Amino acid sequence: MKKMQAKALPFMIPSVLICFICMFIKAFIANEKVVKIGFIFVVVFIGFLLIIVHELLHAIAFPKNATVYIGLIPRSFTAVALSSSAVKRNRFIFLSILPKDNSKENYGLVIYLHAGGFTSGDKIDDKNTLAWLCSKGYVACGINYTLRTDTNNSSIYTQSMEIKQAMPVVIEEAKKLGYNINEIAISGGSAGGTLAMLYAYRDSETSPVPVKLMFEMVGPSSFYAEDWGVYGLDQDTDESRKAAAGLFGIMAGIELTPEMIKTKEYEELMKPISAFMWINENSVPSVIAYGTHDRVCPFNTVRHLMKALQDNNVDYKYFEGKHSGHGMQNDDKVFEQYMKTVDEYLEKYMPVQK
Repeated sequence: MKKMQAKALPFMIPSVLICFICMFIKAFIANEKVVKIGFIFVVVFIGFLLIIVHELLHAIAFPKNATVYIGLIPRSFTAVALSSSAVKRNRFIFLSILPKDNSKENYGLVIYLHAGGFTSGDKIDDKNTLAWLCSKGYVACGINYTLRTDTNNSSIYTQSMEIKQAMPVVIEEAKKLGYNINEIAISGGSAGGTLAMLYAYRDSETSPVPVKLMFEMVGPSSFYAEDWGVYGLDQDTDESRKAAAGLFGIMAGIELTPEMIKTKEYEELMKPISAFMWINENSVPSVIAYGTHDRVCPFNTVRHLMKALQDNNVDYKYFEGKHSGHGMQNDDKVFEQYMKTVDEYLEKYMPVQK
């Protein structure tokens, strides 16, 4: 909200200055005071009454059936009309008076899948990311998936299938709101990054519309015990193999035994959730980022993903946070370059229709 207010200042300040200049000129010409103190309070009171009307004018300019939240934020002395519907930047200036924008026949959809280790998180956590994507002219959407708990059998595989099944529904709902989706990009962070890769590499051929781009950060794409040393699974002992079978079995939603861990059968059993195994020469362009000190998604897992992208000549960009763990929190410049490249790849592979 503070960022939105800051962006509004360049439009507000000139209008306020013009009002004061006009009053000064009028007072100078009339050679008397033109401001009545009593009327100031009357005008302020009327202004407050019109705040909600003002926000309603904003709200009706959004597409038909779009959800728009209208309300007051007392702490920041602000009234708002908020919606996740895509709005062109130049249209925002005139949002309170213009009708729905029918200038585009088609829209690009960007799906962002939330983080949370497959056991927590919610799409609302990514509202700022979704708003940023909308501000660029895309339709943006977060999709929740069934989180793993002690009382269900949810797994990475079932979660990925929920994303696959949700995609046609999202596109149909967007159409009902007036947005005809003709292409998509998919993204996510951590667990969401894994699910984004699985859809982009494994399920893109069955997508209702073409998948043009995948970008993600710190999502595991492979599950070899020797790479998961941060969890002690690389020790090649009976205990470590048992632990690996337990952890990876839950992730894949299958029964594994310690004896399977280093077999070809294990690779086939884990393929449904191992994104790197699905990469081929037709895989979508990708932008990825990982931290070398990651103790959640082990950094050693990245090598399989990189090799698959290189071997299949996929157009990709890789960013490495040499001082960061599960994210780019200690590598600001690397993160800035990652975001800049995401911008460039969106413009290159899924440009917004003018």
